[in-house]
Amino acid sequence: MSRRKEVLALVVGGGPAPGINGVISAATIEALNRGLVVLGISGGFKSLFEGRQKAARRLTLEAVSRIHSTGGSILGTSREFPRDFQRQFALLLQTLKGLKVRYLITIGGEGTLHMARLIQEASQCAVVHVPKTIDNDLPLPAGLPTFGYETARHWGVEIVKNLMEDARATERWYFVKTMGRFTGHLALGIGKAAGATITLIPEEFPRGCSIHQVADTLEGAIIKRLSMGRHYGVAVLAEGISGRLESRQLQEIGPVATDEAGRVSLTKIKLEEALMPLVSQSMAKRGLRGPAILALDIGYELRAAPPIPFDAEYTRNLGYGAVKELLEGGRAAVVVFYEGRLKALPFKDMLGPDGAVRLRYIDTSSEGYTVARKYMLRLEPEDLKGARLRRLAQAARMSPAELKARFSYLFRGP
Repeated sequence: MSRRKEVLALVVGGGPAPGINGVISAATIEALNRGLVVLGISGGFKSLFEGRQKAARRLTLEAVSRIHSTGGSILGTSREFPRDFQRQFALLLQTLKGLKVRYLITIGGEGTLHMARLIQEASQCAVVHVPKTIDNDLPLPAGLPTFGYETARHWGVEIVKNLMEDARATERWYFVKTMGRFTGHLALGIGKAAGATITLIPEEFPRGCSIHQVADTLEGAIIKRLSMGRHYGVAVLAEGISGRLESRQLQEIGPVATDEAGRVSLTKIKLEEALMPLVSQSMAKRGLRGPAILALDIGYELRAAPPIPFDAEYTRNLGYGAVKELLEGGRAAVVVFYEGRLKALPFKDMLGPDGAVRLRYIDTSSEGYTVARKYMLRLEPEDLKGARLRRLAQAARMSPAELKARFSYLFRGP
């Protein structure tokens, strides 16, 4: 009698990110080479919560051998946190048991990691998580990026570079909002590499701040450019800035939608469109005919792109490492690859004191952020003195005292 083969399943959660197929491919090939049966859960956690065993498809070498360089996810993905969680979570566990899953690889961000931890604690499955998000906000060691981030940044840079040329040719400004949820990694990475005129991230604004503080920061940059005889520029804005605004102003921007998990969807808040008239009208009140401003939102264009070589290689390491960790007895771990080695971090190392997954924010006192600021064009404290102040005031159609009174509060800190 032949021995029943053990089953390894893969499930993807959260938004798409370049490199998902690389993890699926590498994990499947290694698991097949180790004699396992490999199941891919189509439709992500939604299928498991609904008890759809038929969503599990058997993955073969032929199905995955050349997908590592493709974008998207051959298994699809979903954000799912059902209202009747207890009942449907029990159905999820029952579904995994019915599929005879012994090993489970979850691929996703902090929400998926939370789900992986719950499954590990409530089932007999050995669970390993592969961290994925273009937001780059998981607390991986040594500043290691989450897979997908580098590809999303790469294509974001290409878009912003094109907009910079368009802005120069047409003498206009672009306000470009990027994804990133609560942190500014993607926005700053794009803006810094593209050489955008200015990049604004949530970490530089206090919680409960006014949208006028954001608008004044942008207007100050435009005035500074005008004082140099330049009527154009590109501002990159992290969507997470919306999460720093006082709730009343957030409601005034427009309807506040929620995502599938019930969280405020910052992506759907039109921050860039709300800032555009605030800046234009402020300048117009002084009789200043400023440049035309256009608002754009990028993010969905970046999520399912084919991975650049960095992420294609990186995800092969992670997919292989996830299987290796599981078959060597690992469980409740996040697989990372840095300093040339695969390592497994316990789930608990990713959690904060409240038990929630910690997020990695940009340290605005770091040298990385300092360098980014050095190459932006925005008002700085030294601009409000002497000849610089007089030149800016002339460009803004204000007296030096008026300009200083208007913008000096931007440098007082939270």
